[in-house]
Amino acid sequence: MKELTEIRFNDNRVVLKENLVKGPILPRISSELERDVEIQGDCVVDGAIYARTLEIQQGDLEVRGAVFTQSECHVNADAKGRIMFRKAVGSAGSIVSLGNGARTYFLGDLSARQITLRNAYVSASLYGDDIRLEECVVVGGVFGARSVELTNCLVGTFNSPSVRLAKSNYLLFPSAFSVEQLNALPGTTLCNLTLADLGAHMRGVPPAENTGKIAIDVTQDEIKSVLTGEGVQQILRSYSVVGKVLAVDLADYDKLKNHFLLSCASLGGQLLQTYDLGGDSEGSAVSLTPENLAAFFFDILAGKIEIPDLSGDIDIAKLVRGESLDFVSDLDSAPVPPAEAAVDATADAVAVLCRHCGEPLETGSVFCDSCGKPQN
Repeated sequence: MKELTEIRFNDNRVVLKENLVKGPILPRISSELERDVEIQGDCVVDGAIYARTLEIQQGDLEVRGAVFTQSECHVNADAKGRIMFRKAVGSAGSIVSLGNGARTYFLGDLSARQITLRNAYVSASLYGDDIRLEECVVVGGVFGARSVELTNCLVGTFNSPSVRLAKSNYLLFPSAFSVEQLNALPGTTLCNLTLADLGAHMRGVPPAENTGKIAIDVTQDEIKSVLTGEGVQQILRSYSVVGKVLAVDLADYDKLKNHFLLSCASLGGQLLQTYDLGGDSEGSAVSLTPENLAAFFFDILAGKIEIPDLSGDIDIAKLVRGESLDFVSDLDSAPVPPAEAAVDATADAVAVLCRHCGEPLETGSVFCDSCGKPQN
């Protein structure tokens, strides 16, 4: 690999192949504002890139600075290898990466009028007018000013006037939003992973009890709200499992390492050191590198890691009494024998006593009528 410490070209096109660029590729005079940059493979750019168009013909490529293009940032469909952008990528036109043979890593935000990605990993969020994703992982949010299309994707959340779904899609955050009704093709599924034990699944150990994915029915689980301000009204539809998340906080949700895992994933290349999630089933440390996190989320998409289903049904009586909530999952959905069911029904009929004074409590009471102390 040839090292380049200073970029000086006489024409309006920079071609790099097997180069290590020890500085930024930025215009110095007005004529260089229209300069194109072409990457032909095996390159590392330490600084930022500004170009009219950035074309990546082949990997491997690592850009350690921010990228902005006037027209387009394009990864060829036949590109192979690893392509990594460690900082934000923006374009006044479009960002396109459709290569199946090359996985593109974006460790910062993406912003462009049109964003079209396939087989890409984004550790932050996407902002654009029209966004189309296929076989992608986005740890943050997908925010489209006009439309969002998701085909077999795992994203944190989405918010757009028009949202179209196809195949299997997953959410990492409790809620997602749209203005119009979701347009889902037949056979499309949408599941929420907020209550899944992601840390255990990544380490390859059994998940905690009462954890798993919650299926969202895009027709039945829709909540429509009307936002009003300065004489303008707008309808906003949300698809949320936030009620289940708030309820499960009464259980032992803090032991899950979801927040830590997603925080490391969303920070991308900004972390000064590599953290680990603990030991796996064989005792080896599981490092939270962008490559490992991307492989984990893509394994969920491909079905290599199976997350049990969680019904999300809540017993309101138990919630009022402050008791632990027994969510139903695939791991414990076996039918209860009639004899055991009768014993459970008898146990539920026994009077509940105050934990402080021992006096009987009324059904569903949170405070004792005798001593007035709370029962939580």
